[in-house]
Amino acid sequence: MNGADTAWIIVATALVLLMTLPGLALFYGGLVRSRNVLSVFMQCYAIACLMSVLWFVCGYSIAFGPGESGLWGGLDKAFLNGVTDESLSGTLPEILFFAFQMTFAIITPALIVGAYVERIGFAFVLLFSSLWMLICYAPVVHWVWGGGMLANGMLFPEAVSDFAGGIVVHETAGLAALVLAVFLGARTVDSKPPHNPGMVMIGAALLWVGWFGFNGGSQLAADAGAAKALTVTHLSAAAASLTWALWERIKFGKASLVGLVTGTIAGLASITPASGFVGPVEALIIGGIAGILCQEAVNLIRNKMRIDDTLDVFAVHGVGGIFGTIMIAVFGKGDWTAQLASLAIVGIYTIVVTTVIILICKAFTQLRVNQETEEAGLDISVHGERAYDITS
Repeated sequence: MNGADTAWIIVATALVLLMTLPGLALFYGGLVRSRNVLSVFMQCYAIACLMSVLWFVCGYSIAFGPGESGLWGGLDKAFLNGVTDESLSGTLPEILFFAFQMTFAIITPALIVGAYVERIGFAFVLLFSSLWMLICYAPVVHWVWGGGMLANGMLFPEAVSDFAGGIVVHETAGLAALVLAVFLGARTVDSKPPHNPGMVMIGAALLWVGWFGFNGGSQLAADAGAAKALTVTHLSAAAASLTWALWERIKFGKASLVGLVTGTIAGLASITPASGFVGPVEALIIGGIAGILCQEAVNLIRNKMRIDDTLDVFAVHGVGGIFGTIMIAVFGKGDWTAQLASLAIVGIYTIVVTTVIILICKAFTQLRVNQETEEAGLDISVHGERAYDITS
């Protein structure tokens, strides 16, 4: 065990949890109508609690167990079986590695929340998120990070390069969000501007800070690699924020606060897979392109394809993660075949599995709330609480 590495990953674990609670909750909560903000908080918080328990029960084992098939890790480490105070994962106590990866298992299904807010059944959220994390997310983790088929040379001569989750986190969550949005259909209540842009900015800022743990912590060591990952993460976020705002100003004559901070998230998602492989100049290029690319993806999904991915999860996270994964090969830091084929394999798997899980969950619980509940808002109708004295 290395003390410095252990201390850094303890901090990084806290930072990644900060991304979901309260970062993502505030970011998403500020974007919806005021009568739905508590439902967003509830969904994010409940997912964090439920995924933590399920990761302990069997998620960690599926992702990082010693399975030899290359498809999943098996159940040998269910309930942390065999993990003791002396168990190590590299230079870290394995129990810490478990906790660090648990925060990833929390935020990935929580990202999907942005696609279905304001119109989904709460029981469906819990059931879907549980099955999706165990059946979709955890196996993909094993394929890419757990020594599975995309990492061990089983399918390609070169392993796929995904430093912190462009494929594992952002592609899977983005595509799942898109599939769910299609199943749900558009909101029947006219969408309104974000009810609290200030809350959106605070949430985005917390995500930005937390992302240092997300990417820097993925080095799993307190060394120069972690420092570089942290630095390029920051530069990409800054560049994407500026290009998003500039592109917005060129197209609409004004640059908005919500647009600026959405650009931040686009830059962070795009640099995530590449943060351990590229340098500062390459990070500026990735972020600069991502700010425009993801904004155009929002326009394509929302206005041209007419898919009500409420808070643009696929356009920002999915497109950003896929773009960043491809840029690893563009800059010569990864194998083209491994990068593109892995994106395709994980993409197809995610779409198929997500569709099946939705159909299973629909058989047991309500996918979408009724129109009366949607109009009244989920806060008071589903949870019996109001965020504000006066709703809009």
